[in-house]
Amino acid sequence: MRLQKPAIAVLAFAVLGVSGCSTLGYYWQSVSGHLELMNAARPLPEWLGDSQTPEKLKAKLELAQRIRSFAVSELHLPDNASYQRYVDLQRKAVVWNVTASPALSLKPETWCFPVAGCVGYRGYFDEKEARAEAARLQARGLDVHVYGVPAYSTLGWMNWAGGDPLLSTFVVYPEGDLARLIFHELAHQVVYVQDDTPFNESFATAVERLGVARWLAASGSDKARADYAALEQQRLQFRTLSQDTRRSLTAIYESKTSPALSRQAQIAMKNIALEDFRERYAELRKSWAVPAGSIGGYDRFVAQANNASFGAQAAYDDLVPGFETLFARSGGNWQAFYDEVRQLASLSKDERLKQLAAR
Repeated sequence: MRLQKPAIAVLAFAVLGVSGCSTLGYYWQSVSGHLELMNAARPLPEWLGDSQTPEKLKAKLELAQRIRSFAVSELHLPDNASYQRYVDLQRKAVVWNVTASPALSLKPETWCFPVAGCVGYRGYFDEKEARAEAARLQARGLDVHVYGVPAYSTLGWMNWAGGDPLLSTFVVYPEGDLARLIFHELAHQVVYVQDDTPFNESFATAVERLGVARWLAASGSDKARADYAALEQQRLQFRTLSQDTRRSLTAIYESKTSPALSRQAQIAMKNIALEDFRERYAELRKSWAVPAGSIGGYDRFVAQANNASFGAQAAYDDLVPGFETLFARSGGNWQAFYDEVRQLASLSKDERLKQLAAR
């Protein structure tokens, strides 16, 4: 389940240089994991023409094709090789992300890679390796969060080799969620700024939200619209609760009281805020009438909630309203919107943030 609309990993899949914060072993698992995935991908016509392909899967692949065509014709997203092939991974996630933050800050640790630049996570194709890295970070006194993600973007760099494929980890999603994930991933191929995860993820999240509204209005069934509305209401309520908790934690960590709070007092207040978050979630959860198993992702997030998980979540949320306002001011014209975003991308990080916050 996607808590961060969606959570993705942009991997440095090509060893173009040496990064001081990465090891050869990390690069090797990135390269070999991605190549294994690419080699296993088969074109959609092969899956659809194979009598061994389950009818349920065929229906999902056909739906994905329609969504992909809509992304090009209506949202002006790239028309290329991405999402024209499919891989059955036979596991619950394609990559496991590791994020970390200090004990008294929501600011994520960052790692720098060729191609992708500096990002607030490390992605692993093997869950055991991800948890081993998490243990190393925890030993340094950091808050750590490990979570599986359904998809990642190669930012269009691998379209010459077949592009990013559809994966079994997300093709089973309900119609609305499948559309929003595809739109999100393709948005990364439109604009991507090195060293600015919040800008990149908030832009892609805005595209997915705006795009799925158009898809459901134009092509979605009554059931798809009703299912998506129910899940979106759930997401909105959880997002509101999480944002409130992030504000509380930020106030604790950035306390301007005199005398300043001691570290011990801040830790105690942090624990109280996290416990309050869990109690409020438990009450909220009682009001959700949803299919069995559909809120497991929320349950896991809440049980493990810490600075690292909240810091990662913020990258997908905080700048979205600014992008949505920019889209409205562009008259709902997708190409004009992308041009405006590219202009923002050309500015310094501080100026981008200032302009988005002012919209």
